[in-house]
Amino acid sequence: MFYRSRTDRLGQWTASAAIMLFWTLVVASPALAQDKTDAAEAAAIQAAIEALGIPQDAPPPEADPADVESIEAIMAAVYDVISGEAGAPRDWDRFLSLFIPEAQLIPSAFRPDGEHGYRVWTAKEYSELAPRFFADDGFYETELHRVTEEYSGIAHVFSTYESRKSPDDAEPFQRGINSFQLMNDGSRWWVVSIYWEAESEGREIPDSYVP
Repeated sequence: MFYRSRTDRLGQWTASAAIMLFWTLVVASPALAQDKTDAAEAAAIQAAIEALGIPQDAPPPEADPADVESIEAIMAAVYDVISGEAGAPRDWDRFLSLFIPEAQLIPSAFRPDGEHGYRVWTAKEYSELAPRFFADDGFYETELHRVTEEYSGIAHVFSTYESRKSPDDAEPFQRGINSFQLMNDGSRWWVVSIYWEAESEGREIPDSYVP
């Protein structure tokens, strides 16, 4: 017969209590449903999350208010912060300040076998991987066209882009569409995700997404 020590039983009870507290406060509380959470409830929720061991992402660096005051501003900031000469350091704190901690960046493309593939990065992972791609060549990405749908605090932006190795290049080496999901929390705009695909032969960008 398996024997569970008193310490094990206490740990089990603590976890069960934390789960019940989390359920009561987060799921079943009318006050929360009505967005009337006070400081005591917020502290209790945080305690329940910590007791459950739910991972929490580090808060992003503080953003320049001018970068996040509007959809126009945050879109311009994203394109600006990733652009620069070969080997030039980007301001990755500025980059991270534009995204919610859980944000995802998802490049996608069709493989030679016809299957559509994708990768998923966090904003932090992208900031750690991108410098190796920017080391040998300049990279300047600009917005060519934009279609925006907005409701309440959410927005979707279909942003057609052009990529060049130098801002003086007559033609881009690549075009594509960045699909942005944005959120306004009442005080600023955030990037929730960017999902993109480059233009390829047989999959040209439709006229409705180019000027």
